[in-house]
Amino acid sequence: MRTVIFDLDGTLADTSGDMVAAANVCLRAFGPGACLDPVADAATAMRGGRAMLTLGLSRVGWRDPAEVDRLYPRFLSHYAAALDLQTRLFPGVAAAIEALRAAGYGVGVCTNKPEALADRLLTSLGVRGLFASLVGADTLSTRKPDAAPYLAAVDRAGGRPERSLLVGDTVTDRDTARAAGVPVILVTFGPHGQAVREMGAQGLIDGYDALGAEVRRLIG
Repeated sequence: MRTVIFDLDGTLADTSGDMVAAANVCLRAFGPGACLDPVADAATAMRGGRAMLTLGLSRVGWRDPAEVDRLYPRFLSHYAAALDLQTRLFPGVAAAIEALRAAGYGVGVCTNKPEALADRLLTSLGVRGLFASLVGADTLSTRKPDAAPYLAAVDRAGGRPERSLLVGDTVTDRDTARAAGVPVILVTFGPHGQAVREMGAQGLIDGYDALGAEVRRLIG
């Protein structure tokens, strides 16, 4: 089966507002200068909680990784309590995935968000049932850009790596695809915008209406 695996944050949905809000709850104790901006820092949000906490702390002179480790469970707790207040699917996501399924493709998700949170979020957004597999940051002992989570997502969706590709929005997704030896399509409407054109992806889309054609071009 031909298989398309999707990243979640910044690819299927804009999660930056809720991610930044949760990080800021933790960072306010270090002063207003540590807090992140949901627009200007959206790209950092797509790299996850640790990246946001590291950035915020660095702005006020804290550079101890142990402090990030201490704050990270608090971030997850705050995020879990309000993970879908501002988050929205990108336009055309559901229709594009349904079209892939109707054409016989397997579809799944491979994300560096913890699996339980990813499952809850996709369910809240009304699209969890569209995906045959979901592999999160804690599903295996490794996470992207290691190839193992991607390969597991392909396998659990009923596919084979040689007829699969990854759809993402960051250099982490590009590196994951390279590690797995598969093509990657990067979206230009995520937080990194047109900068993804410099990342060496095999495909690019400016909207989900273009996804089907790019998938067919790359894996048939």
